[in-house]
Amino acid sequence: MYRRFKRGCDIVVSGAALVILAPLLIPIMIGLKFTGEGYIWYKQERVGFKNQPFLIWKFATMLKDSPNMSGGVLTTKKDPRITPMGGFLRKSKINELPQLINIFKGDMSIVGPRPLMRISFETYPKEVQKVIYNVKPGLTGIGSIIFRDEEELITQVKNKGEDTWAFYKNQIYPFKGKVEQWYQEHESFFTDIKVIAITAWVIINPTNEIVYKWFKDLPKRPF
Repeated sequence: MYRRFKRGCDIVVSGAALVILAPLLIPIMIGLKFTGEGYIWYKQERVGFKNQPFLIWKFATMLKDSPNMSGGVLTTKKDPRITPMGGFLRKSKINELPQLINIFKGDMSIVGPRPLMRISFETYPKEVQKVIYNVKPGLTGIGSIIFRDEEELITQVKNKGEDTWAFYKNQIYPFKGKVEQWYQEHESFFTDIKVIAITAWVIINPTNEIVYKWFKDLPKRPF
């Protein structure tokens, strides 16, 4: 019953947000058109609900051929492949706003586990792969909040000369899987409202640990 209610909320909120945010989104689109490589949208196949693929929408923040350049699919802080406007858009999370289109279409929800590329999805433990997308992927979620400093973590690992992909596989993704399973067990209207409020708060105060004050039984990040 809640899933149907949630879908209705997704349609109303994403539709209204696209209209309200138009004065912000249109100038960004113009700016992207005349900077970097001149392209606005970044569309990429991701794993979605019930492990089915879909195309995610984002504002373009990296060079077109970045997956084939040094660094591959992983992005570090101050990555040289980031476009002139890309750094700001990524840090402020504005680059994610086109996913409101995905939400309106039904590919995604406002709250849920972040959708991953297939290569990243397959680094989840097998038992996590089977269940993590039993809910629709989200614009924000518990894993996104806890790992909002993900690019900084990867940069630190890279600067130490360590294997960044191994760090993802052995530390980040197993824990992300654990907290997203926690979310599915606690999914409710009030949980989702709290996640949205916390997301807004940590964008302004990125070092704040309010998530653990509001969700006291949430597994603690080990690093």
